Amino acid sequence: MKYKIFFLLSILVSTISNAQVSEETDLYQEILKMDQLIFEDGFNNCKFDSLEGIMHNDMVFYHDKGGISYEEDFMKSMKQNICSSPNRKPIRKLTDQGFKVFPLYNNGVLYGAIQEGIHEFFIKEPNKELYKTNIARFNHTWVLENKEWKLKVILSYDHLEP
Repeated sequence: MKYKIFFLLSILVSTISNAQVSEETDLYQEILKMDQLIFEDGFNNCKFDSLEGIMHNDMVFYHDKGGISYEEDFMKSMKQNICSSPNRKPIRKLTDQGFKVFPLYNNGVLYGAIQEGIHEFFIKEPNKELYKTNIARFNHTWVLENKEWKLKVILSYDHLEP
């Protein structure tokens, strides 16, 4: 009987310790900050210096409409497509819906995190209100390298038009 209780408690503890982290944790806030660097600074404001050092040199981006791209292609696409026309500028906004962060451990040592969420995309044109173009789900896999977060895998999927 003691062993059954111990076994059930150990399963419960391991399940809880691998669950998403709360908004108040340092990990959640760090991943949220990294998201803002990529999207608020990079995507929305075309400050590419903010992206320097964030992208893993083996980064892979899987997009359900645009296919697979890698770090170099991703940056090129940001410059040529997302930031090429101030008269028709895509804008990304993170929703409060479903934004979650899950820690990744190796033998009890944090080595990465999975970020999950939903974001909306808009177009900004001069003298017009922002208008929504689509909404999508995303997952990012972050890894810690030399105590710095690097974006390793991006999944962008379930794009829906409003």
